[in-house]
Amino acid sequence: MTIQIRYFASLRDRLGRAGDELPSATEWTVASIWAALHPETPPPANLLAAVNLEYAEWTHPVRDGDEVAFFPPVTGG
Repeated sequence: MTIQIRYFASLRDRLGRAGDELPSATEWTVASIWAALHPETPPPANLLAAVNLEYAEWTHPVRDGDEVAFFPPVTGG
């Protein structure tokens, strides 16, 4: 199986794509996923992550079939 990665808002525009897929054969964390997909691009300041629709720390483990979402902070008023 695979792990689905999604990018939202301005991050999607900046990367030029809405998502990626990774094989689940490796033990992943949120941080290692970002590093594997964007080795020359540090994560933007205040970038948020979610695993399976719940906010997650960058050390959170990611497993087979999970969905990881990256998105900039949301503001509202």
